[in-house]
Amino acid sequence: GMRIERVPTLRDNYTYLVIDPASNEAAVIDAPEAAPVIARIAKLGVRLTKILSTHHHLDHCGANPELAARYGVPVIGHVSDAERIPGFTDGVDEGEQLHVGGLSAEVVFIPAHTRGHVAYVFPGAVFCGDTLFAGGCGRIFEGTPQLMHEALNLKLARLPDATLVYCGHEYTESNLRFALTLEPRNAALVERVAQVKRARAGAAADWHDASEAEMTVPSTIADERATNPFMRASSPELLASVRALLPATPADPASVLGAVRALKDKF
Repeated sequence: GMRIERVPTLRDNYTYLVIDPASNEAAVIDAPEAAPVIARIAKLGVRLTKILSTHHHLDHCGANPELAARYGVPVIGHVSDAERIPGFTDGVDEGEQLHVGGLSAEVVFIPAHTRGHVAYVFPGAVFCGDTLFAGGCGRIFEGTPQLMHEALNLKLARLPDATLVYCGHEYTESNLRFALTLEPRNAALVERVAQVKRARAGAAADWHDASEAEMTVPSTIADERATNPFMRASSPELLASVRALLPATPADPASVLGAVRALKDKF
């Protein structure tokens, strides 16, 4: 009952169209440039009714004003980002519901990458911007390791295992290369690395021309729980690897996540 279109934007960004086939209504999520979105909307013949932003960084919302003016639709983001999201018209917060035709989505507040970051959870799919990546997480620019731990492990990780994870960038291969340095004996991770390498081997020179075969997004919540180092603080192998590099790391999940993020920032 839901169609999701992945639109390659900028150099490695994912913009998404969420479409209700019954009504032909669509929402665009995280649009940094307008032309590819306009072209895809025209090709599909859908009716855009909402612009959703996960956070204020311009590589996720720079095209909001142009798209809003063209289609006459509202721009939605977290209430705290009213002054930072271009074209902002409507604020939402934790637990609120949005509708795209007959589809409904729940807003989940997940600050850490930025203080106003949200995810949009549709049935069977979560659009999580730069908080949860396939195999990684975003840099902690405006939050703390504790907030990122809560976002990833106390909120997103509790979604059903089969939930599809639609993140903001095609960073999967580099994320998993890093993960493998911490858990080289994780069989699920080793297999996922091989799968991603095969997918990315024929990647287009221009990301705008990316084929579906080379896209490594979406993953699933189950994939992330099994292979994402920011969701694996309970792994003895990962903790041992972290402590070999940062010996003073406490064992609590937020501290482990913070140490893993510090290592990834230098990877």
